[in-house]
Order: sequence, then structure tokens, then C-alpha cells
Amino acid sequence: MTSTHVSAITGVWAWGNSVDPAVDERGRGQADLAPAAIARVARTRGLQRVFLNAPWATNVGPMAVWFSDAVSTLAEAGVAVSVLGGDAGWFDQPHLAATWLTAARATSEVDSVQLDVEPWAGRPEPIDPVLLAEGYLRLIEAVRDAAGSLPIGADLPWWLARTSYGGGTVFDALVAELDSVAIIAFSDTADGSAGILELAGPAIRAAAASGTPFTIGVETDTPEVAGGAQYTFFDEGSAVLEAEAAKVRAALEGTPGYQGVTVEHLLAWNTLRP
Repeated sequence: MTSTHVSAITGVWAWGNSVDPAVDERGRGQADLAPAAIARVARTRGLQRVFLNAPWATNVGPMAVWFSDAVSTLAEAGVAVSVLGGDAGWFDQPHLAATWLTAARATSEVDSVQLDVEPWAGRPEPIDPVLLAEGYLRLIEAVRDAAGSLPIGADLPWWLARTSYGGGTVFDALVAELDSVAIIAFSDTADGSAGILELAGPAIRAAAASGTPFTIGVETDTPEVAGGAQYTFFDEGSAVLEAEAAKVRAALEGTPGYQGVTVEHLLAWNTLRP
């Protein structure tokens, strides 16, 4: 694959870092997340954007050096960087998200903000749609105050576009306040009743109708992490991932706002079999 960007995959989530945990307790020591390594993947795969995770207090200690170097190295490669963050606690305490973002922005100049907050995860009962929508809207508002002129995006699962709220859906309410959205539609096939296109369909239509740019998020981690083999390309490998992403592009390339397929996540994608 060349850097002319023939792939339907345009972005990747990058969780973790290469900082030595011996010098910073937030460090993960992941060599594939060294700044040069991230940029090499982005260039080789012809990516347009990396969602780069920024830990808490990114502007402090060795983590600040890593994050700044990663952003600048990607920028030199012509790749946009969205600062990525997500903690379930931010839903109930949105000021924490604002504090996180303020520190990240003080460390390096990024292109946008990407939220990955999942208040529905780990709850014994489904979260009430009203509480979900109103809480997430408060979170977006708090982040907007800290973001300045930076665009704000979020990772939103497909089913939010099938969850009623007000006169529409939870997805409708959230996407109206976002500058972009990654529609999470984890499946190992583009087609079929449980395929990416069918799952994401209502969210795609809502994003297009609202004029909000969107990507389609797919998974490459293990079935254990993904929640089942049907939700990830781990077993199928890179060739199938590329082929199914190409089907998504063929179906959506004329849709207003469509900006490609985004892969979760860089470390898993790097180890995917051919």
C-alpha cells in the first residue's frame, strides 16, 4: 500500500504510549506507540487522522515530551491529530474533562478533540435515555468551554440512533452539538442484517441530515476484548478488514459528510494477521 491513500481506512485510535513506566507511572512502555512508530504507521497506511490518547495531566513530566513529540511528528507527516480522552467519571463530573483538555492543549497544538466516554458501560441496568442525553450534553458543553476554537468529535455507538429521546433519538441530540462523530458499528462484515452498514444506517442518515462529518468505527482487538468474534476483524485479518472497509466506502462515498473508516486500535491493528 502506498501513501497515496488507496485504502478506505482513513484513521485510527491510538490508546497508550511509549513512556517508560519506570519514569512515569502513567507510562505503558509500548514501543509501537513511540512518536516515530505512530507516524510510520500513518504514512504507510495513508491515514488522514490519528485519535491520539492523552493521559490525565498530559502537560506534566515525561508524558508531556512524548505527547508533544507524537503530535509534531504526525504533523510533519501531514496527519491530523485529534486529542483523545475518555473516562466514565467525566459523565457525572464534566469539569474533569475540561481539566484534562486544558492540560492537553497546554502541551501541544492539536487539530481537534475526540471524546470516548461510555456512561452506559458497566451499569447493572440500562441507562435512562433522558439521563444519558442530558448528561452527555453537559459533558460536551464543558469540553466546548475548554476547547476554544477546536472542533469537538465523539465516539457514539450505532444504537444511540435507535434510542428514542425527545422528538428524535439520543444520537440526534448529541450529533447536533458535535463538529464530527465516529459512528461505532463493530462487526466483521459490511453487509447483512448484523453488518456495519445495517447497524450504522440510522446514525449515518442522522449525521448526514445534520451536516455533521462522520467516520465509521471498526474493531481489530481480540474477541475477548470486543465481546465476541462477530464484532472484530481479529480472526479475519488485514485483507478482510480492507475488503470490508472498501465495501463501506463504496456504499457511502456519495453520502454527505462521509470521511472514511476508522480502526480501533493501533496496537491491535499492527498485530492483525495478513
